Amino acid sequence: MLLLRSGLWFVVLTAQTIGSVPILIGDESSCGSQDHTVGFRSGKPFQATGPEPGDLADAFTVLTLDGEFSFQPGSLPGPLILHAFTNKSGFLECLWSSDASLRSLVRDLPDRTQVLFLSLDESATSDALWMREQAHRAAADSNKEVLSRLHFSPVPIFALGNWIPMLIYSWGCKSHNCGLSQVVFRSDGWNLPLIVKRLDARYDWLSTRWGQSSYQLTDAGDGCGPSPSVSGAVAWVSEGSCSFFTKVENMARSNASGILVYTFPGNPIQDMNCVNDECDATLNVPAAMVHLEPSVTQALRSGQKVFVSFQNTPSPNFFFGIDHRGALAETGWFLYPTFSFLNWQAQWFDFAADLWIRLQTPAEVISVFDKVQMQGKNGAVATVLMPPGLNEFNTLELDTALSCPEKRDASCAHWDHTVQLFVCCDPLGPFCNTELGRWITAFRRGIGHWLTDVSPLLPLLDGDKCTLTMKTVPWAMPWIVSLNLRFSIGNQTAVGNDTRYDVEELRPFSVMSLYSGGTFDKDYNSRYKPIVFSVPPSTKKVQLYAVITAHGSDNNNCGEFCVTSHYFQFNNAFNNTLVFDSAGTSLGCTTLVKEGAVPNEHGTWLYGRGGWCDGLQVNPWRTDITNQLDTTGSKSNTVLYFGLFDGHDPNPSRDPGYIIMSSFLVFYK
Repeated sequence: MLLLRSGLWFVVLTAQTIGSVPILIGDESSCGSQDHTVGFRSGKPFQATGPEPGDLADAFTVLTLDGEFSFQPGSLPGPLILHAFTNKSGFLECLWSSDASLRSLVRDLPDRTQVLFLSLDESATSDALWMREQAHRAAADSNKEVLSRLHFSPVPIFALGNWIPMLIYSWGCKSHNCGLSQVVFRSDGWNLPLIVKRLDARYDWLSTRWGQSSYQLTDAGDGCGPSPSVSGAVAWVSEGSCSFFTKVENMARSNASGILVYTFPGNPIQDMNCVNDECDATLNVPAAMVHLEPSVTQALRSGQKVFVSFQNTPSPNFFFGIDHRGALAETGWFLYPTFSFLNWQAQWFDFAADLWIRLQTPAEVISVFDKVQMQGKNGAVATVLMPPGLNEFNTLELDTALSCPEKRDASCAHWDHTVQLFVCCDPLGPFCNTELGRWITAFRRGIGHWLTDVSPLLPLLDGDKCTLTMKTVPWAMPWIVSLNLRFSIGNQTAVGNDTRYDVEELRPFSVMSLYSGGTFDKDYNSRYKPIVFSVPPSTKKVQLYAVITAHGSDNNNCGEFCVTSHYFQFNNAFNNTLVFDSAGTSLGCTTLVKEGAVPNEHGTWLYGRGGWCDGLQVNPWRTDITNQLDTTGSKSNTVLYFGLFDGHDPNPSRDPGYIIMSSFLVFYK
C-alpha cells in the first residue's frame, strides 16, 4: 500500500502466502552498493555502471543450503546460470509454482549446466528453502542427478559482499521476464491505494496491452457467462468453473476494457493462455491474473466504486549467465513463465562451446569482415585475395557472427530480416553477385555465431580476388558483422604433431544455376519451365544444391507459417522433395537451438517457419542425384521445379507470400 505523508508517497508492502513462502505485493526500491570495486579479468577498466556482457567474471564464493558454492574461472565443466528470485514478481511466482515449468528445469537442464538460485528479498532463507523444495518435488519421479547441479543460497543478494549485486542492478530491465508488472487499485472510500503484482496473459494469445488510463472495476462473478454490466470497465472475475479463454471471450463480447482474473485464497498466479483451436480466435482485449484482494472484494460488494490502473516498475535483472569461457552473458527474454527458456539459453552455451572447438581445427582463414557495420542499401562490402592453391581445397565454410552496436541486447535491431552474402570474382562472368550464404537476424539479441558449409559452391570463387557483399533490407537497424572464409581439406586427422588429410576423391569443379523464387501466388509454378542440360565429361557425381526460404503471410499464413513443399523433378521420373513440415508449430525453432538458433529473442522466435528460424543460418539442401541422370553424354537431361501448398498450387486470396531461392547443379570429379 501507499502512505501519503507531507506530500510524499511511501510504499508499504503487503504479503500473501503461497505454501510456506510469503509473497510480497507492491513496489520496491533497490539500491546498489556505493563500492564499485569489482574484479574481472578483461584488461578494460569498468565504468561505474558495472560489467558488460563478454567481460570475464571473477571468482566468487556464495553460501548455499548445502555448503559453499565457489566459482573459479575454468573450474566448471559447463556454463553457470544465476537466477535472482523476488516475491514481488507475478512472473517468478508462476515460474516457480507451475508443475510444467519445474518439470522442464529438472528434466531438460543440459548435463553440463549448473544453476545458482539467489533471492533479492530479506526472506532469502525461506525463499531458498521453498525453491529447493519445489525443485525436489518436481524431481521425485525423474533423474535426481540434476539436483546436485542446483544450488540455493539463503543469503539475500544485498548481503553477498561480491560483484553479483552490482551486475544484477546495473543490468536491470522492465520487460518480459524482469521488471515488476503491477495493478494499482484506488477507491474514494480508501485513504490509501493498493498496489499488487500481476501476470499478463500470454503475449502471443492476447497482444493488446494495458493502456495508461484508469478504469472502473466491475465484479463479473466467475466470468463464465455474459455480463453486460462490465461494458467499458475492467471485469473482476474469479478463477475456475471454465477456461481462461471462455472468461476472456465472454468479457470481450460484453465490451469490457480488460479482464482481471483473481486466484482463490492460497492458490498461485497462473499462466493465462489459450488451448488448441481457442488460439485461432482474435480477442482484442488485455487480461491479467492477480491474487484475491479482500479489500477490493469488500468494496465492490458494498457498492463502492473501485478504479484500476496498470504500471511496470523496473527491477534488477532476474537472470544472467557465465559461459564455458567464463564470460558474462545475458540470457535474453523469457516470454512466458517456464524454465524452458533457461534450458534453451544453456543449450546455446553448449553449442557455442562446441563451435569454438570446431573453429580451432586447421584451415586457411581469409578475413572478410571484422566487426563491420552492415546497414543501408550497400550493406557491408569487401574485396579479398583468395588463398594460393585454391584448387587443393575441397571444403569452404562461412564463419559468421552478427552482433549489435553495443554490448547489451537492448541495442540490437528490432525485427527479423534476411541477410544474404553475395560473391563476385569475375565482374563479367555469369556468376557475379551470386548468393553464397543466407542467414536470418535475431530479434533483439546479438549473440548469433554460425559455421555454414558451402563447399559445393567452391567453383564460384574462380578469381584471384573476390568481392563479397553482405546485406539485408536497407531500412533495417544496423548490425555488426564478422565473416571469415575457412578453406580446408575434408576429414583431417591429427597424428602426433602432424595433421594428415584423408582427401576426398571428388571435388566440385562446375556449377549450373537453376531456379530462383518469387511471389507464392496462383501463377507461381507457371513461371517455371523445364531446363535441359548435359552432364560435363569426366563428371563422377552430380548434386542438387538449393537454399530455399518461405516468407510473408497470406490468408493461409504462407509462406512463413504454412507447410510448403518444393520439388525438383529430373527426367520426368525422379522427384526430390524438400518439405517445411515444422512451419507453424509452436516450438519448431526451439528444437534448433542446439544447432545455433539464437534463443530467448523478442517476438515469436519459438515458432517453426518455412525453412528458417530467427537467429540462424539457412542450411543448404544437398542431395546426390547422380543415379537420376544420364551421365554418358549420349542424351540430355531435364529438370523442373515446382512448389506447392497443401499438395496444390498456391492460390491465396490476399497478400501472397514469397519464396527466396538459389538452386544449382554441382558437378564433381
